[in-house]
Amino acid sequence: MRFSWRGLAREALRGHAGWTPHWRSPEQPQPGYDVVILGGGGHGLATAYYLASQHRPGRIAVLEKGWIGGGNTGRNTTIIRSNYLFPESAALYDHALQLWEGLSLALNYNVMFSPRGVMMLAHSQHDVQSGLRHVHANRLAGVDNEWLTPAEAKAFCPPLDTSAAIRYPVLGAALQRRGGVARHDAVAWGYARAASALGVDIIEGCEVTGIDRDPVSGAVTGVQTGKGPIRCRKLGVVAAGSTSLVMAMAGLRMPLESFPLQALVSEPVKPVFPCVVMSNTVHAYISQSDKGELVIGAGTDQYPSYSQAGGVQILGHTLEAICEMFPIFRRMRMLRAWGGIVDVTPDRSPILSRTPVPGLYVNCGWGTGGFKATPGSGHVFAATIARDEPHPIAAPFSLDRFAGGRLIDEAAAAAVAH
Repeated sequence: MRFSWRGLAREALRGHAGWTPHWRSPEQPQPGYDVVILGGGGHGLATAYYLASQHRPGRIAVLEKGWIGGGNTGRNTTIIRSNYLFPESAALYDHALQLWEGLSLALNYNVMFSPRGVMMLAHSQHDVQSGLRHVHANRLAGVDNEWLTPAEAKAFCPPLDTSAAIRYPVLGAALQRRGGVARHDAVAWGYARAASALGVDIIEGCEVTGIDRDPVSGAVTGVQTGKGPIRCRKLGVVAAGSTSLVMAMAGLRMPLESFPLQALVSEPVKPVFPCVVMSNTVHAYISQSDKGELVIGAGTDQYPSYSQAGGVQILGHTLEAICEMFPIFRRMRMLRAWGGIVDVTPDRSPILSRTPVPGLYVNCGWGTGGFKATPGSGHVFAATIARDEPHPIAAPFSLDRFAGGRLIDEAAAAAVAH
């Protein structure tokens, strides 16, 4: 069923009794598929959708141990931007941003993409130099970015305190006007609905417990799951913080560490915050959701963990920073906090790659930047799986870069609190 104004009016007259489930979720998978995607988050569902819509490799299944969008896709702060420093990163994230701009139309589903602008604050002379370097590098790469004076930053975001009296005074800001936010649940649901309409089986509550390999060639032949064995020719692993555990089933050790990443939201208020503001110096970022909540993000915890409940001191430090930069929010009450598990590589850039195991592909290592890359990640990863060779945009992010030393070191360059 396509969504349209006519369809909405028709269902309103019928008491909304004619809506059907967004996607098919069979209780039991088929005995075999041509391609299995392990992970039912935004990246995994996007991969399945682009495989089915552009490459048609045969039967496709998405296996999710929980429910669709219940992992990091539903646990992030929804920020979208592409103003990364290195040209390889800028190309990947800007490819995603271009897809974001037409995603609702492509999926026939409102993902609520809102290009309200992402502003990154500078609090020291080093921040200013780093910010200007980003601006110039982005312009050379064809990515929009501009430098604002403190007065211009205040005009763009009136709640921001730009006085000289605060601990970290605002000396300027880099602004990407095309950046913004989207609705994380809608992204997962939209991709799931579109993939299902193309024949993809979406199997929820299906945990993978083992990866089968041919004893002679070593190639992937299938997976063992809680719902029985499933044969496949190709397996794409898109399991975020659990990637290391899954890849170990195939005998591979990944260059990853997993950390809790926390966020929280305030009580809802009327529209008061017009954009997204990020500060790497104080490790905090903030936007306002369509429901009126202030969405606040922190940096990763200091210690690796698979816990989704990080340290309380991280949230305390983040709220102190928010209250200093935006004093009008000091009396706001926080409603809830949560955490996700992010997988981080040594150079803080993702892995989109074939592996030494024939038929096994991996999409991981996004750290704090996963949500913003969702459409672009799925698009290039689908091409890599279908063609068994890296998509040109994904080629620099291969697994073998760690052996060859061709790192894309966004660790200190990405202007976010990794």
